Amino acid sequence: IPSSTGAAKAVGKVLPALNGKLTGMSFRVPTIDVSVVDLTVRLEKGATYDEIKAAI
Repeated sequence: IPSSTGAAKAVGKVLPALNGKLTGMSFRVPTIDVSVVDLTVRLEKGATYDEIKAAI
């Protein structure tokens, strides 16, 4: 079930360079322990998968 989250705002407070550049959403699922990441980015120039992995 999609839901809102304040995680993106929290990241902007910890990493000021990212402030205002992130949005986020959460998923509510009926499990005890779960982790999901859905990362969507808009790049200024093309990048390969390996370049993105190296940057992260």
